[in-house]
Amino acid sequence: MLTSLSIIFLLGLSLGKCFKLLKMPSLLGMLITGMILGPYALNLLDPSILAVSSDLRQLALIVILTRAGLALDLKDLRKVGRPALLMCFVPATFEIWGVILLGPPLLGLSLLDSAILGTVLGAVSPAVIVPRMLKLMGQGYGKEHSIPQLILAGASVDDVYVIVLFTAFTSLAKGGSVSAVQFLEIPVSILLGILAGIVIGLALIWFFKKYHMRDTVKILIIISLSALLLEFQNFLAGTIPFSGLLAIMSIGITIYQRYQILAEHLSNKYNKIWVGAEILLFVLVGATVDLNYALAAGVMSLVIVAAGLLFRVMGVFFSLTGTKLSANERIFAMMAYTPKATVQAAIGGIPLAMGLASGNQILTVAVQSILLTAPLGALLVDHFYPKLLERA
Repeated sequence: MLTSLSIIFLLGLSLGKCFKLLKMPSLLGMLITGMILGPYALNLLDPSILAVSSDLRQLALIVILTRAGLALDLKDLRKVGRPALLMCFVPATFEIWGVILLGPPLLGLSLLDSAILGTVLGAVSPAVIVPRMLKLMGQGYGKEHSIPQLILAGASVDDVYVIVLFTAFTSLAKGGSVSAVQFLEIPVSILLGILAGIVIGLALIWFFKKYHMRDTVKILIIISLSALLLEFQNFLAGTIPFSGLLAIMSIGITIYQRYQILAEHLSNKYNKIWVGAEILLFVLVGATVDLNYALAAGVMSLVIVAAGLLFRVMGVFFSLTGTKLSANERIFAMMAYTPKATVQAAIGGIPLAMGLASGNQILTVAVQSILLTAPLGALLVDHFYPKLLERA
């Protein structure tokens, strides 16, 4: 495993730097590193690291979501108002409906299989979006209308919404049934996650004020509690809906609101941790990509991905209707809501593992969505933010 980790970091850093020098997103180099090293190409990664790949990717997500919470000011979100709420579910809903409409005629899927595919494609990637929005917040871009905060918050809830729908549709495909109660899980999951994060955040503030310790120790405590929250989410699965990811982000938000000096110190530490966590995340996402699926797919799979993005962009446009945002700011929000990676890598193979007839097609389109949208979305954001957003 140590050899595999060494190769991951050295090659991931090298290719990431090469792509950065070419004015391309470094994450593209990291994804390619994973594809080269993974089991579907050179197969240089130890099976033991592939076995814990999902856990390591979750650990990287913990880092980036906590980092996001430590920089997110609720005053900015309140200033945005209604659009912040709509961005949590409207763009994803538009994309899912687009795939449901186009899946049967383009790919020959049933309506249910198209709905499952729509939920696989419907989640934006916080791992791609969050670091970029934090960078823009730090540099003061889009500050007047809180554009980075709007996108950051919406992208975090978007995943919860889509995963609950995916679970409902796959349950139906297995011969179960979908009831209104299952859709009530979405707001309940969000509210319980936020509530748990606030309670834990307040408890941590009290603890850190009462007992003096190094910031590094505080980081270890927060990461450990965050990992336990994800395990708690898995433990409650099927009984009580609970979003561990939102709980993790809410811990950071609570610390920022109640103990801003600590939030700034911790945020600096998390920025350093993210350097390594980012490489691990995107290389391991790349390692899940089976290029055989992507290459064997027809043009229609790419058409579905592109059409889904078009519907998603329409959803963003609808969410921002009636706001004071300029045309440039709306265009930027549309670009920022396109990248997919982490959720698609996590759930894209589940329908195939379930034995669904369409499982192979769904996995293929999921792979193509990662390869197409993750680098494209990152490139669009990195290239156009100085042109589309005003700097405070």
